[in-house]
Amino acid sequence: MTPSDRLTFGSGPSGRGPANGLVASVMWLGGLVATLAAMAVGAVLAVFAAAAVAVIAVFAAIVVFLAGLAVRARRRVTPRARRADDVIEARKVDGAWVAYGWERPGR
Repeated sequence: MTPSDRLTFGSGPSGRGPANGLVASVMWLGGLVATLAAMAVGAVLAVFAAAAVAVIAVFAAIVVFLAGLAVRARRRVTPRARRADDVIEARKVDGAWVAYGWERPGR
């Protein structure tokens, strides 16, 4: 008998002869139950992954919205134009700082 003769459709798991009909049926049902359980676990994990992606998308949308509000607020607030009389000069005189430029004309 050659090795290829032993690997026929009717041989059992060991390849020595036909498998017992009851054991083969129980093993087939066990494989079916394991397959269904694996599919159920995979479906539950897929739902959790989809929910996580949805939550991340919501938070990203909120961050982008707040960033847009910040950019819009920054554009509306224009910095005050600096004038030459806004500068105050200070010098150290005998260990104390003396500031010049506080007195503005026209006040």
